[in-house]
Amino acid sequence: MNHEIDLKKYDIRTDLIDETKGIDEIDKLDKNEQIIDDITINKIYLNKKQARIINKCEGNYITISFKDITDYNNKEKVKEIFSNELNSLLNKLNLFNKSCLIIGLGNIKSTPDSLGPLSIDNIIVTKHLYDLGELEDGFNIVSSFIPGVTGSTGIETSDLIKELINTVKPDYLIAIDSLASSSIDRVNKTIQITDTGIHPGSGVGNSRKEISKNVLKIPVIAIGVPTVVDASIIVSDTIKYMQRHYAFNKKYQNNPMSKLTVSSSINYLKEDIEVTRDDKLELMGLLGYFSNEEIKNLIFEVLNPIGYNLMVTPKEIDFIIEKLADIIGNGINHVLHKNV
Repeated sequence: MNHEIDLKKYDIRTDLIDETKGIDEIDKLDKNEQIIDDITINKIYLNKKQARIINKCEGNYITISFKDITDYNNKEKVKEIFSNELNSLLNKLNLFNKSCLIIGLGNIKSTPDSLGPLSIDNIIVTKHLYDLGELEDGFNIVSSFIPGVTGSTGIETSDLIKELINTVKPDYLIAIDSLASSSIDRVNKTIQITDTGIHPGSGVGNSRKEISKNVLKIPVIAIGVPTVVDASIIVSDTIKYMQRHYAFNKKYQNNPMSKLTVSSSINYLKEDIEVTRDDKLELMGLLGYFSNEEIKNLIFEVLNPIGYNLMVTPKEIDFIIEKLADIIGNGINHVLHKNV
């Protein structure tokens, strides 16, 4: 059976450069990967030609992927790496020791969309002290603002920030926002830093004016964490995990040790298991002929027209979002204020 799906018809939402379709096929991509303990740091630079191919903006993209921040030591380790990467990017862009305006995008009343406002709560602002001549050495000129969402203010967020910049006159902007992912594995476990700007609301399909250097005329550093995922992604990933689980059980079904272990307690994802075409056909029947990408887009095609492709977030989001806001807010403090 040869079943083909035109992927151009579909728009599986993701804001992450690592998940962008076609990124792995780009020739001579400037990409670097570093692993520190269980934290992976991916750095990508897209030139104009490469960016145009995948419909992204030219610039630097830094992706920090981690497994857990619920533990204090893990959280502090991620915070340190985040601070180091942000510090390196600011130095690269020659923005160090310059005045900064930090914007917390999102809706404080919606937990998965509250990362920006909650991060701002942790920022040490100093511009008022500088204006009074009382700013101590070791502290940068920093101001912050939470613009709210256009649905509440009636004002386009990008326009509001533009007018604020005309008044405050910062040298550069840092924008913090919640993102969307096309993988369950990424939700609340990835921080993306980029100098290409940000599209507030784009993560949930609510396109608004971009917040970028092109619009604001000053450099824009965007920091985001995917906190939501499409329901279609959850269903398709579950099918993929079902296939892995089936292949795992099939491989070890005659192993005497398996009979002494409760199968539900085994993390089969840690095993190097190959899911063959026969495994897929045995388990899924006709659906076994489809690739993972085709299954993902087929489910999107089924759920989206009837309004069931909901945006989903983990049940522990209230707890996790506070940890993420601490990492980002205080991580920025460590970079901008050397006396912290």
